[in-house]
Parts: sequence; C-alpha cells; structure tokens
Amino acid sequence: VQLQAFGGGLVQAGDSLRLSCAASGIAFSTYVMGWFRQAPGKEREFVGLIYWNAGSTVYADSVKGRFTIARDNAKNAVYLQMNNLKPEDTAVYYCAADKRYHGDYERGVDIEYWGKGTQVTVSS
Repeated sequence: VQLQAFGGGLVQAGDSLRLSCAASGIAFSTYVMGWFRQAPGKEREFVGLIYWNAGSTVYADSVKGRFTIARDNAKNAVYLQMNNLKPEDTAVYYCAADKRYHGDYERGVDIEYWGKGTQVTVSS
C-alpha cells in the first residue's frame, strides 16, 4: 500500500495551491480519504475528509470555506484545493485512508494508512 502526497511548495499569503494524493495497493473507492497537517512544534491536525462516494465532505473549522477536497476514484486520487492560504496553513500535509469513518478518524487515531507528506509553506 502506498499513499503519496505531492504538490506542496512555497507560496504567498492569499495564493492557492492544489495538493494531490495518489494511492496504490488499496481498493481506493472503498476508503474514506482524509487530509491532515502538522506544523513544526505542533500536533497533527485534521484538515478534512471525503467519503467513499465523494458525495460528502467534512472540514476543520480552520479551513472551512477555503479548502475543498475532491476525489477521482477512477484515478485512485484525492485532491486538496487550498485557496486564500494563510501563514498559519504552513505545515506538512499528509493524506490518510481508512475503510471506516469512526469516532477517532478526525483525531488521526487508528487510521489504516498514512501517506508521506508534502511541505506547504505560506509566507506573509
């Protein structure tokens, strides 16, 4: 199983960035896909998730209205569109996969698979 997030970079406040996460080795369409981030010196933070059929999403309050998650089950990929980026969005972003949506998902606990992260840096 491999999850690889990519698309990070250095941007200015107010810019947009789109992250992608490519999955292999799993029946992608049967997994709830999530995005998390971790800033230096801080705990990992839930960003959002998208359910199996791409019909429903959940977002952290800190990104609601600015970030959008989408998935393409035919391509085994999930995306994180980030608009109006702020310096406090600076973090390493990770994608995650679990067949279940459970009570600990948003806490990042008991998640089946984690991808390697991609760095997003937002300058002021």
